[in-house]
Amino acid sequence: MGRADADVQAVKPMVPSLPGTHLVHVGRQPIFDRDGEVVAYELLFRGSTEAVEAGRQDTYATSQVIVNTFAEFGIGEVAGGRHCFINLTREFLTGELRLPFGPKHVVLEVLETVTVDDEVIDGITNLVDEGYRIALDDFVWGSGHERLLPLTSYVKLDLLDGDLSHLDDIVADIRRHPGVQIVAERLENATHLELAERYGFELRQGYALSRPQVLSTASLSPSRLRRLELLGALSSSDANLEAILSIIASDPALSMRVLRVSNSAASGSPLRVSSVRQAVVLIGLAQIRQWAMLMVVDDVAEATEDQMASALTRARLSQNLAVSMGAPADAAFMAGLITGVADLLGMPHADLAQQLPLSPEIAAALTRGAGPVGRVLRAVEAYETGALSELSGSLDLAGQFIEAVRWSAHLIGATKAPAS
Repeated sequence: MGRADADVQAVKPMVPSLPGTHLVHVGRQPIFDRDGEVVAYELLFRGSTEAVEAGRQDTYATSQVIVNTFAEFGIGEVAGGRHCFINLTREFLTGELRLPFGPKHVVLEVLETVTVDDEVIDGITNLVDEGYRIALDDFVWGSGHERLLPLTSYVKLDLLDGDLSHLDDIVADIRRHPGVQIVAERLENATHLELAERYGFELRQGYALSRPQVLSTASLSPSRLRRLELLGALSSSDANLEAILSIIASDPALSMRVLRVSNSAASGSPLRVSSVRQAVVLIGLAQIRQWAMLMVVDDVAEATEDQMASALTRARLSQNLAVSMGAPADAAFMAGLITGVADLLGMPHADLAQQLPLSPEIAAALTRGAGPVGRVLRAVEAYETGALSELSGSLDLAGQFIEAVRWSAHLIGATKAPAS
């Protein structure tokens, strides 16, 4: 990675960091083909918008990059359909930590710090059999990483600090493996570009072409206790779907992450979800378990209870009103939850809706206020803003609101972590 981790251009977040939220970040540096077209991005750990270096390259860093990319931004927002190169530590390569995403659109980079032994080779062989593509980062002949060439799709050569005295031999050895593309990295001047052209390297990356950027967005974090509670429920030999759904639905931020991950799972599919249940079924309990594990590794600050309660109360009130207004209760709960989370993040409801694989009914409700669910949301908004003249006199909103407040308070109180 080297200088790809330094002197980063920051992309200012589109939304402010509000109380109860925090900014999450991911760095990305373009990878170009011979014609100068961006064909992929390398994803980099960043702890802040202003960070000029990764700071760490451990399991935490890898976990945070994965969680932020797939569950906060959404892979489509970060990559736009292009491949993403993701650096992996030994724990992920050997299968000790399972990857919570499929092989589509990702390339797994083997860090130069990973010692290649039989366990690593077996783990990477399994990943390749599952359809993942492998890249060797900062490749040095004689480091042991040449043992992975038969399993590799990409080899990255450092043209700034790498040993170029045997470049002819190294390139010749790599070319003995059909299908392996060479990525010339750390191209910082015209000499490096000429060298990449002379050797016919398929892909190029470096300051001479583009510096990394830091993408930032506001996020509402799932509570630490609910992550652990979810992981415990998923770890049971007879995992109870209803219990798992209850845990996920009780935490607005966790629900949003599940929905964003389901968006990645549904990529290229016409399937759109209309409930948290559908999202969980689409992803599968095995992958939900893997995401829960990564969220424990990626432990960050909790949202405030008041703001969690606000989002949950709106979702519950929407659900309560749904039956009398001719709307599906599950769809109304999800729509209310999404509007609550969007408000916490300072985002327009429609903008957040566009990041999620929602059914046409919910999407229309959030973007245009259309349909039965849209009528529910308008009624809830009118009640919250005091626009009582817009409400039907037959609706018992005061009673339903009090029930929703009690429900959300009970839910949060039942799962509140002790002070530490």
